[in-house]
Amino acid sequence: MKRRSFVQGAAAALGVPHLAGLAQQGVTLKLHTFMPPMSKVWTTMLKPWMAAVEQASAGRIRFEAYPAMQLGGTAVQLYDQARDGVVDIVWTLPGYTAGRFPRIEAFELPFTMNNAQTTSRALWTYVQTQCPEEFADTQLLALHVHGPGAIHTQRRAVNAAADLKGMKLRAPTRQVAKLLGALGAVPVGMPLPQIPEALSKGAIEGCVLPWEAVPAVKVHELTRFHSEFAAGAPALYTATFALVMNKARYAGLPGELRQIIDAHSGLATSAALGRTQQDNDASGRQLALERHNTLHVFTPAQAAEFTALAAAIDDAWVADMDQRGFRGGALLGSARSLIAQYGKT
Repeated sequence: MKRRSFVQGAAAALGVPHLAGLAQQGVTLKLHTFMPPMSKVWTTMLKPWMAAVEQASAGRIRFEAYPAMQLGGTAVQLYDQARDGVVDIVWTLPGYTAGRFPRIEAFELPFTMNNAQTTSRALWTYVQTQCPEEFADTQLLALHVHGPGAIHTQRRAVNAAADLKGMKLRAPTRQVAKLLGALGAVPVGMPLPQIPEALSKGAIEGCVLPWEAVPAVKVHELTRFHSEFAAGAPALYTATFALVMNKARYAGLPGELRQIIDAHSGLATSAALGRTQQDNDASGRQLALERHNTLHVFTPAQAAEFTALAAAIDDAWVADMDQRGFRGGALLGSARSLIAQYGKT
């Protein structure tokens, strides 16, 4: 059966309230993100989500859409822009503000996920049940993860964990930075938009990214070697993303318009975003192959070396959560239990 589009799937799964007879005042919402306008996140995820909301509201909700930080500021500031009402809605990576959302890092630990759709469902449920206060200062619309992270390098192939020793690699979050350090690499933290310049100037020798993000920052052109784990195997890492809205702006909407936002938020929307993002991995991977770049798929024995080197990161995260008073072992157990639960369904 042909897979439904994101818009069709979200509408069918969630439904929308009937609009006849409702008051006619409309609103315009500003949505801001760091992703460039040619990125798959923008074209296949955020734009369709906005279109679905506009259609469901019969045009009473409209969006002014600003990719690539067009309203100013940096990617690190996006969450605060939504919190403070500088903009109405943002799509951002919470890990850009290291340590600010510590409990969701359970989903960024190495070899924790292998499917973005089911893991996104698990992440949404986890936050609702374990740490809703992490996003209490905004209206949380969706949470999701990307597909399996891969390794992309300029001059040296990575065919085993030992090949990473001393290599400067961009890391998106603090847990991924710890992972790269444990593997012998030199992690360099930076937001996605800075990757092309850093590669061009030699500030980094490579990066870890999901395949879907590769075209947006031309990594298939700026690197020659790519390494990934086998399809279906636990992923090297993933990152968490949040779609959040200014709390006062949400509360000030007419009730029927809040219902429409609600109908395009939550568990199913989180899953749809995660699924769409991972589905976009194939096109990014294909671009690298078309350039005749070298692709290595780790064998089970090579993957086991990575797993062994990364094992201590889980324990360190649990200890960190315990120090913060968050019962780290219970949090990690909940995250993994939910991933397994949704994976079965």
